[in-house]
Parts: sequence; structure tokens; C-alpha cells
Amino acid sequence: MLTVFLQTLPFFAVIVLGYGAGKTGFFPPEATAWLTRFVFYFALSAMLFGFSASMSLGDIFEPRAAAAYLLGCAVVYLIALAVAFARRRPLPEAVMEAHTAIIGNTGFLGVPMLVLLLGPQAAGTVLLVLAIDLIVFSSLLTIIITLAREGRISPDLPRVIAIGLAKNPMVVAMAAGLLWSATGLPLPGFVAATTTLLGAAATPGALFAIGASLSGNRAERLNVAGWLSAAKLVLHPLAVGAAAFWIFDVDPFAAGVLICAAALPVAGNVYILAQHYGVCVARVSAAILLSTAASVLTLPVIIARFAG
Repeated sequence: MLTVFLQTLPFFAVIVLGYGAGKTGFFPPEATAWLTRFVFYFALSAMLFGFSASMSLGDIFEPRAAAAYLLGCAVVYLIALAVAFARRRPLPEAVMEAHTAIIGNTGFLGVPMLVLLLGPQAAGTVLLVLAIDLIVFSSLLTIIITLAREGRISPDLPRVIAIGLAKNPMVVAMAAGLLWSATGLPLPGFVAATTTLLGAAATPGALFAIGASLSGNRAERLNVAGWLSAAKLVLHPLAVGAAAFWIFDVDPFAAGVLICAAALPVAGNVYILAQHYGVCVARVSAAILLSTAASVLTLPVIIARFAG
């Protein structure tokens, strides 16, 4: 485990550097926003396109792995909902807490860290997790909150969801890569070189942006944030692991990657959604901060146990 901890330490060190730069004002919020935009639209998207262009849909969508991840997420989702309802929280708040308990920072942390640590063979499973998070659960959150607030499903909702997915550069990059892969042609040399060059900026840029963005978060509502962090870092990988090993008999390596992806801290884009809907903003912000800090210790343990 010490070896894995030392391997993950540089990733978290860059996050800490970004946090320090943001906290001291050396890297102001405007700079963080622009760096995040560069990573989101260019560097990380180039990395995802490069991965997807070298795979087939079958390399990413493995039915048993997808079913195991979905079931594990569903179990934790329902537990988080039950806890929120037991505290007499309204449906929009309960759904946002449940979303927080299962959506990890797969894009900005999981893709660069897990693929580098576990090898290129982990990329397909990590992309599967990312696709399910972005397409299934983000859509589910939108549907439930809209239903809770308006009392009905608007005929425009499918169009709104489709437009939202089409505007997400990570979804577009993966789809474009898979479409190119389906042609059977190799990427032209200059395209491959460009995606490699841009993709190389994804890891340090994403990690620094995570840290800088966390510097503006405050650890408020610690009881609920602590519970959501524990659900994300402990319950989520446990549920996904149980489904992968005991129910769906997923390939051991793929199962290990699923568990490691499930053990990632709460994603920053959950905060963006909380702000957009005006729901649980302080709780989500605190959960992102606490889970990211705690994952320095929890993530190496899980990687060493299940994928080391």
C-alpha cells in the first residue's frame, strides 16, 4: 500500500499546489475558471478522443461491468435518499444528496490518475463509468428535480437533456472518437500528435484546477457533508464491488477498476448542478472539499487492495 500511496502522492500534491495558489490569491477565481475551461474543452477532451479513437464500443461497453456499476450506484442512491427523507428533506434536496453520494470526479481525476496508474487497459472501464455518470445519472437528476418542481414531465425535457449532452465536450469527444474508430482507419499523424500534445496537459491542468477550485469551498454543514463523503468514499466502492464480484462476475481487473472509480471523491460538476438548481449548495461544496481531502488516504488503500 505504501508503494501505491507514493504513486498517488504526486497527483494530490498538484491538487494541494492548486489549492495553495487559489487560497493565497496568486491564482484568482477568474484564472481558475479559464484553466478549468481549457482543460474541459481542450486538454481532457483531446485525451478522451485519443482513448476512444483507439477502441471499439465493445471495448468500453461491457454489459456485466455496466450492470454492476449501475446496481452499485442504485443501492447507494437509494440509501442516500432514505437518509435524506428520514431527515425530512424535500425531494429536490434528497435527490441532490443522492447524486452527490455516487458521482465521482472521474473526468478530472479518474481518467488521468487511474489510466496512468493502472495502465491503458483500464481506459475502457473508466470511460464506461464516465459515460454512465454523465448520461444516466445527470439525466436522472434533471428529470426528478423538474418533476418535483413542476409536477409533470415537460415535452421539451428530452430535447433539453439531449442539448445538454451535446454541449458536453467530454461526451462529444468520446462519441467522436468511437465514430472514428468505427471507420477502422488510424488517426492521421498530425491529428494523433495534436491530441497527444493537448492530452498531456490534461493531467496537471485538471489536478491544479481541482485544487484551485477547492480553495473557494468552505466546510459548512459538516454532519451532512461528512455522511455524503463517507457514502461516496466507502459505501459506493463497497456496493459496486459487491455487485461486480458476487452478482455479475465481472472480470477481476475490470472489477478492480470499477471499484477504484467508485472510490473517487465527489465531482466538482455536482457543485455546478447544485448551483444551477439552487439546491444543497453549501452541503455539496463541503462534501467535495471533505471527500477530496479524505481520498488522499482512502483511494491508495482501495487501489492497492483491488487493482494494485
